[in-house]
Amino acid sequence: MASHARRGVSLPPAIVVGGDANALSIARSLARIGVDVYAVNDPASPTRHSRYVRWIPMPERAGPADWGGYLLGSAADGLAGAVLLAASDAALEFVSDHRPELAARFRLDDSNPSAQLCMLDKLCTYQAAVAAGVPTPRFWAVASTDDVEAVSGELVFPLIVKPRRSHVFEARFGRKFFAPKSLDETIAAVTVALEAGSEVLLMELIPGADDQLCSYYTYLDDAGRPLFEFTKRIIRRHPINMGPATYHVTDHIPALRDPALALFGQVGLRGVANVEFKRDPRDGTLRLIECNARFTASNELLVRAGFNLAPWVYRRILGEDAQMPGSYRVGLHLWSPTQDFQAFLGLHAKGQLGWLAWIRGLLHRQAFPVWDWRDPMPSLVANGRLGRKAFGLLRHRLAHRRPRR
Repeated sequence: MASHARRGVSLPPAIVVGGDANALSIARSLARIGVDVYAVNDPASPTRHSRYVRWIPMPERAGPADWGGYLLGSAADGLAGAVLLAASDAALEFVSDHRPELAARFRLDDSNPSAQLCMLDKLCTYQAAVAAGVPTPRFWAVASTDDVEAVSGELVFPLIVKPRRSHVFEARFGRKFFAPKSLDETIAAVTVALEAGSEVLLMELIPGADDQLCSYYTYLDDAGRPLFEFTKRIIRRHPINMGPATYHVTDHIPALRDPALALFGQVGLRGVANVEFKRDPRDGTLRLIECNARFTASNELLVRAGFNLAPWVYRRILGEDAQMPGSYRVGLHLWSPTQDFQAFLGLHAKGQLGWLAWIRGLLHRQAFPVWDWRDPMPSLVANGRLGRKAFGLLRHRLAHRRPRR
């Protein structure tokens, strides 16, 4: 981007669609190289409060219909030629579904929309992995409770009732999946999901702690070649074995490369690509968990480790010969303090993590997904909401506490 600045050429604006902490990370990275960044998002996103963002007003709980109404309408005429970046599954689906119309107005990254949509559909992802020879948990496609009954003799518990499209399921239920412990509970969970319009599959729950989860990141050019490689591990999640990661660390994990590229090649993925695996403690095999064809929640970890992904992608979209560094910083941690404390409390209650061990594990230089002293408002607002929520919960519990006799 410095070449543009030296020539006095203004940079086209960027529009970040959807996302949460990753959208904030993208916006900060682009704004710091001189790009005007606009956010099309739900008003609850922390991005709204960033000094680096030009907020586009949206209705409460704004979604793809609202985004399309703005981006494809006359209100966005002044942003014609802007670089458009998707920062959530819903945004990725929106861009894929409306690519011709959006490409006529904005600058889009190279992509294979059918491959991106396959990565959004967990059943398609897992079927592609099997075809590519990539290890997966055992899974069963089900479209009705009759299908559950038909495979009941094969099922292993615990298992997961996993949505085919996670963002639709999470918007409806506020969680990533159901975790039934019996056949009857499985049938009930499938019934609830299907009645809510969410297609699901059944999947074996891989045992082991959350610290067995690890990820591979790259960017695939138009020939499917990886242009950089980055790997990390998860240390903790909240809720345990279910929720978003609360503590990550960069690492070199060469074993992730071959299965990741086999999956990407099977579907013909292009652009930003991330895949998560979990090491199965029963045999040591790395098994596929999920794939993301977009910027992920831990984008700030890549930035701080030396791979400033958003400006790099932005430059490629403008046709520049952008180069990533040849290496990244290993051992860098990304910490979500409030959520990680909740993760610690859960592990502590199970006798799996003591206070001293937790504190020792935090004695590293930390990066943060939201907090930045140069842009404090997103974090202050988010923590204020958490504080009000905690106070409301405490007040409710005190109000309903039984009086002592």
